[in-house]
Amino acid sequence: MTETNNHILDRVEEFVSRFVAYPTIHARTAHVLWIAHAHLVDVFDNTPRLAALSPEPGSGKTRLLEITEPLVPRPVITVNATPAYVFRKISDPEGLPTLLFDEVDAIFNSRKADANEDLRGLLNSGYRRGATAGRATVRGKEVVTEDWPSFSAVALAELNLLPDTLMTRSIVIHMKRRRADEKVQPYRRRVYAQESNSLYVALADWSNNARPSLQDVWPELPEGIEDRDADVWEPIIAVSDVAGGLWPKRAREAALFFVEQARDRPATLGIKLLTDIKFVLGDRDRISTQQLLEDLHAIETSPWNHIKGEPIDSRFLSQTLAKYAISPRKIRINAGTLQGYLRSDLADAFGRYVPAHTSETTEHPEHPEQTAPNLALVPLVPDVPQATGRKAAS
Repeated sequence: MTETNNHILDRVEEFVSRFVAYPTIHARTAHVLWIAHAHLVDVFDNTPRLAALSPEPGSGKTRLLEITEPLVPRPVITVNATPAYVFRKISDPEGLPTLLFDEVDAIFNSRKADANEDLRGLLNSGYRRGATAGRATVRGKEVVTEDWPSFSAVALAELNLLPDTLMTRSIVIHMKRRRADEKVQPYRRRVYAQESNSLYVALADWSNNARPSLQDVWPELPEGIEDRDADVWEPIIAVSDVAGGLWPKRAREAALFFVEQARDRPATLGIKLLTDIKFVLGDRDRISTQQLLEDLHAIETSPWNHIKGEPIDSRFLSQTLAKYAISPRKIRINAGTLQGYLRSDLADAFGRYVPAHTSETTEHPEHPEQTAPNLALVPLVPDVPQATGRKAAS
């Protein structure tokens, strides 16, 4: 593409960087490319969610959504939109909206789960073209089912983590509170309305010119990015290839960074249990339920002494392991018969779910997030050739 096309994303990057303190340069790259992808979401089979998460308030999540709003098509920014409103916006013949959900933890709050079930379904399903969210409505005396379109670009902001069903469909930016030496400009929408509108118009024009080049494009993905990760990153990398310049290389580096970061996030409780069982089992081929519980309770760095305030028991073990098709059985130990578990029954789950680097110990080293000490807008890597695929972006 031309230098002008490349310059548009550079301008967007310069604009958002003035107001958001990104935790890494990869986060900044992903945000800019996600904004561009929102203008082209109708040509892709998938649209990744952009999730800005943080452990504490005041980390810039809401600001990231505020900066996104004026740059994307038909933005709907909300903390309390009703499902009916959202579904009707998605069905608007004028075009797909870009949904920006702040404080999305309210949607997944267990006390409000029933009331927000429709929105939960939309967020979980709508990353794939043609997806619908089912609803039951009452018409007179009859209950009828309806399928509402749910495919649309979505950005989310939440404290802590999202459910796994959303995490695996998202580019997750772990926002942090700014250090004293990290400076950003205060953002006032009306002050920067003219500048942001100019960028929006430029992005819209660029996307209209780029759209024919993105029809049926399959960008070359970095090695190791496949399955659900490929669904997430194909649109982003396709946009970077159309933009050209440094963006294709930066997009692929960001993809590798985020995929690796996702693999390093804490294991689910079930996987943690399998990992610790493998550790305490050692080289034994069987273990009684009572002995297994005693050994698990003895691991000081694990939560088995205080799940919901109580030590885990045999019922917890059997219910949790049942998800992995593992059941206790009567086994011979020494001269007696006891309830317990055989290594042979656990082996398949060990091979599928226990990470190789944690199989020998329950001590899991931390993986500190890579940070860029200087996020100045300078070229980071040399340009690379355009990706090849079934049809190369040009």
